[in-house]
Amino acid sequence: MMTEKETVTEKIITDAMANPSPAKSMGDPGITPLSPSHTQQNDTDQVPSGPSFVVVVAIDFGTTSSGYAYAFTKEPECIHTMRRWEGGDPGVSNQKTPTTILLTPDRKFHSFGYAARDFYHDLDPSESKHWLYLEKFKMKLHTTANLSIDTDLHAANGRRVKALDIFAYALAFFKEQALKELSDQTGGEFDNNDVRWVITVPAIWKMPAKQFMREAAYKSGLVSRENPEQLIIALEPEAASIYCRKLRLHQMLDLGTQTTQNGFSPTDNVGSGMSQAKEHVRRNRQSRTFLVENVIGELWSELEEGDRYVVVDCGGGTVDLTVHQIRLPEGHLKELYKASGGPYGSIGIDYEFEKLLCRIFGQDFVDQFKIKRPAAWVDLMIAFESRKRAAAPDRTNPLNINLPFSFIDYYKKFRGHSVEHALRKSNVDFVKWSSQGMLRMSPDAMNSLFKPTIDHIIQHLTELFEKPEVSDIKFLFLVGGFAESTLLQQAVQNMLQGRSRIIIPHDVGLTILKGAVLFGLDPSVIKVRRSPLTYGVGVLNRFVEGKHPPEKLLVKDGTRWCTDVFDTFIAADQSVALGEMVKRSYTPAKPSQQVIVIHVYCSEKESVGFISEPGVRKCGTLRLDVSGTESTAPRREIQTLMQFGDTEIRAMAVDVSTGRTVKASIDFLSH
Repeated sequence: MMTEKETVTEKIITDAMANPSPAKSMGDPGITPLSPSHTQQNDTDQVPSGPSFVVVVAIDFGTTSSGYAYAFTKEPECIHTMRRWEGGDPGVSNQKTPTTILLTPDRKFHSFGYAARDFYHDLDPSESKHWLYLEKFKMKLHTTANLSIDTDLHAANGRRVKALDIFAYALAFFKEQALKELSDQTGGEFDNNDVRWVITVPAIWKMPAKQFMREAAYKSGLVSRENPEQLIIALEPEAASIYCRKLRLHQMLDLGTQTTQNGFSPTDNVGSGMSQAKEHVRRNRQSRTFLVENVIGELWSELEEGDRYVVVDCGGGTVDLTVHQIRLPEGHLKELYKASGGPYGSIGIDYEFEKLLCRIFGQDFVDQFKIKRPAAWVDLMIAFESRKRAAAPDRTNPLNINLPFSFIDYYKKFRGHSVEHALRKSNVDFVKWSSQGMLRMSPDAMNSLFKPTIDHIIQHLTELFEKPEVSDIKFLFLVGGFAESTLLQQAVQNMLQGRSRIIIPHDVGLTILKGAVLFGLDPSVIKVRRSPLTYGVGVLNRFVEGKHPPEKLLVKDGTRWCTDVFDTFIAADQSVALGEMVKRSYTPAKPSQQVIVIHVYCSEKESVGFISEPGVRKCGTLRLDVSGTESTAPRREIQTLMQFGDTEIRAMAVDVSTGRTVKASIDFLSH
């Protein structure tokens, strides 16, 4: 057993590849720790506040719908949601626009949102097959295992496009819209440098997806690489949490207080409460300015130091569960349990509907129809969307879905018999054909389309509530567009059995957007997060017989080294204060070294022994050139710092004697 001091001096950082042959490792410039300076310090006090911004603009880039909102730093209590957009759907009141994008046949940006959808829809089928139309593409960032800058997306006509281009086009569109609106408001050309941008992403996204968003923002011209702090990547449930703190009692629906009164059970109340809330929102919709009073809401004032609450963010693509704890006196938020959830958003219901169509009309027909008549397919899904929103636990009358004429027509050509015939012949008894040319679905049929998605969410919530960190939850905030579903509300209520109060903000689809603006105005409100990954550097240790694997042995100048050791900076699920620095000091193994190279590695596992273990990947490199400088100290001190910031991690190496510094952002996208 060596003393700590001995062990420390025997550690040498090597420029090792991910799976190096041990014998080569020592040939690289290496460094060895000077002292066991595993210090953590909060440098939040010294962090300069950065340039002052005139306005904060938040973009909620959603799977199904997107939008922006803003507030001027001079009047932070006024949050403005974006101007009414062209277009709109029957049966769907929306402050946001669909996340759809259209490119011309030569791949130039044409339009976004309703405009893209309507233009695409009006094209002749012979023409539309050359245009590139994309929707629901955000999910690709969640589902792609080895996401990179070169990841592709498929347009409706099957053609491939670069995901980065699509995301950049979309962000550029929002930038243009927002700046135009700000210019009109202020009566002059509004300068992008005066804007702090906030983009929201799901908390369960992996680091590559979060970085991808930032790369798209650079490419779109939203902000420049030279000025990264002009953009904050905010986590959706955190933004929701910040907004929920401000809720006044008249701005939310409290399912917890809806006890049985006058013979009504709480579930009867779900629907009526929600429709009152929607009515309230509709009345306020004309004014796009929301006043956020500079107070803590009544609900929030019931929370005491250490109280816990869960934010369940149910969007189009993903469901995010985050557990927060309150820290007084300022009421800062602390993340208690690392974000969990999965791809259980409301588009799961659309896929179930598509599966139902395949059961009735055949997978071969549906696949062909989507490619040959893509605009009509979009139409059919719009018709489904408005009926989907009419589903409710207590509904008794059927839901009618308009089948586009070209669906009926194309089916007859394809199969040689009518849609009506297919419905009669199929064994799907709860979907009928109505004489007005509609699919007539019983309420049970519609509810069964919701079931798999809602079951996933409930299963996830059940597992979360069994975790020891997740006991005594005072409130459960249900937010995101899918939270409007009374079927989902009822399922959550049944699962919780009164264990915590369920709170649903009135304007539940805009909760994240408004919270993101508040976050941009004061990013310091989130104080502690959980690290999603373990980070460390590759080092050499003195070889210990029986402790180290023999294949890691390297003999150099008579010294026996163990190669590829992973030296942990921070472990997965460890609490990290925002802006926290972890600092270590090293010294070059050879005094004559001209270049010092430090590799940063990461892994999803909590404890990592060697950089060659499966799942460990290199995510950054620091190269410090110390040539042409003399160090006065007997051993040159190289400080290595890692700072855990918003969704980015920055690494830095400093040559203490000369002050020479190199910085690197950890890169999760290069393979």
